[in-house]
Amino acid sequence: MPLCFAEPHASAIPVHIVGADAAEAVVAALPDGSRQWAASQGFTAALGQVLMLPDAQGGIAQVLVGYGTPQARVRGRFHLGAVARQLPKGDYRIASGLDGTALEEAALAWLLAGYQFDRYRKPAEKIAGLVAPEGIDAARITIIAQAEALTRDLINTPASDMGPEELEQAARDLANGHNATMDVTCGDDLLGANFPLIHAVGRASPRAPRLIDMRWGDTGPQLTLVGKGVCFDTGGLNIKPGASMGLMKKDMGGAATVLGLAQMIMALGLPLRLRVLIPAVENSIAGNAFRPQDILHSRKGLTVEINNTDAEGRLVLADALALADEDNPDLVISMATLTGAARVAVGPDLAPFFTDHDDHAMAIADAARQVADPVWRLPFHEPYEAMIEPGIADLDNAPSGGMAGCITAALFLRRFVQSPYVHFDVYGWQPSAAPSRPKGGVGMGARALLAALPRLLKL
Repeated sequence: MPLCFAEPHASAIPVHIVGADAAEAVVAALPDGSRQWAASQGFTAALGQVLMLPDAQGGIAQVLVGYGTPQARVRGRFHLGAVARQLPKGDYRIASGLDGTALEEAALAWLLAGYQFDRYRKPAEKIAGLVAPEGIDAARITIIAQAEALTRDLINTPASDMGPEELEQAARDLANGHNATMDVTCGDDLLGANFPLIHAVGRASPRAPRLIDMRWGDTGPQLTLVGKGVCFDTGGLNIKPGASMGLMKKDMGGAATVLGLAQMIMALGLPLRLRVLIPAVENSIAGNAFRPQDILHSRKGLTVEINNTDAEGRLVLADALALADEDNPDLVISMATLTGAARVAVGPDLAPFFTDHDDHAMAIADAARQVADPVWRLPFHEPYEAMIEPGIADLDNAPSGGMAGCITAALFLRRFVQSPYVHFDVYGWQPSAAPSRPKGGVGMGARALLAALPRLLKL
């Protein structure tokens, strides 16, 4: 179901956003009947409070929406998404109370509130429509919402219908829609093309591993996005317990997120050269599965001792990052559902990221605040480098001890990149419903990166 604004028309019902500090004055300015109705309903403009004011015919004349206090608002985001689901069917317009970035967030929240994953069931009735507010870039917000819907759909689709081949097809559909080119290296061809780690992780599955390579644009700085595409992760021979395996359809959330970001970039026609690399595999169990204590060779030439086959994401990313680096791009960004340690550190709502460049970190953090896409910088802490050096090989894919797991994983990946590099360790999942974010797959960090690109790449 496409997410888009309603067509403008004169009968769209006005919605007034009212902060708690303005509630008394707004109610006092209402006509007598409406003022008495508001008083009888106890309208105080608490955050999310909705008051529909009737007209003479019994319809809705206007809607007052409580915006609460600044202290209440900072404890969440996309507050208007919850409001959109409370209103009766019809079209509405934001008539007053918001401007600037707050108005943009509200408009995006309303669109995203309409998201449904309806591949396997009949869709529910559409939510109330919103006429695009004046003063926003409606086309841009629509593109962002539809790209977020793509990310969510890909993550929500179970592995039975979203294996490496289906992920390739999703990338191909995106490429075809934007005149991008795409090459795929599949199965045993990965060995001949020198992608040994991708092959090793995916070879035990009957669904052949592959490297997806998409390119778009012919002028401007080069941005390369690398997304972890582990379509299902059993943990390999170090098999996950059932409770940990239950959400592993989302282990391709990094790939889903970079495809969503790529859709935004291409649909907006940004002046850059884009490359998207996705190692798409299924980490399965069979007689030819890679084993603990195996030592594997990488595209870059570094050897890796396998101390846990459930630390497979950094392996497939390593080969893809080495390929990305051979192009000498202006910026490499990887996104992956990589470590549980990142979730322990910052929880499910923040997207932690790593970079050696303070200016890049500042650009991303500033953009994240502007577009309500929260991120948090974690360090490439170099004293921990020794933790990923096992002695018998160049690198250890799973250092023992359980300390600083997201940092050691990021340090591992950095060994394969010399170009300017940013790594995101995303969760890709909304554990419980929140405004504009139903339980299920969710994009993290993509909107922040989109907003930061002008500074990151000097566009």
